[in-house]
Amino acid sequence: QVQLVESGGGLVQAGGSLRLSCVASGNIASLNVMGWYRQAPGKKRELVASITRGDNSAYGDSMKDRFTISRDNTKNTVFLQMNSLKPEDTAVYYCAAVRSDSTSIFRLRVKADNLDVRGQGTLVTVSS
Repeated sequence: QVQLVESGGGLVQAGGSLRLSCVASGNIASLNVMGWYRQAPGKKRELVASITRGDNSAYGDSMKDRFTISRDNTKNTVFLQMNSLKPEDTAVYYCAAVRSDSTSIFRLRVKADNLDVRGQGTLVTVSS
């Protein structure tokens, strides 16, 4: 059983920054790609970023210029640094993982809501 626990969400003003963390525990050896997606009320799931064990990363549309994903395999943790936040970034951010080693597969699995494991989510609210 694998568990993902997110932290770091909260309320921030537009233009501010937040750093989300996701710690994985349990039988994590099979988890290759970890990442983040978000979902705002009434909107579809949206890929934010993903990263392989080898630090190959991928980002959702318009995310790469403001968000940075990183991973510490020794601590089983993935981070999401979010800068220049905008009100439209307000959403619940979920940490998730797949056994595949492909970030493209992670993207497809987010769209299909078919991830191998996900966390409970952390709320990010950006005020204008």
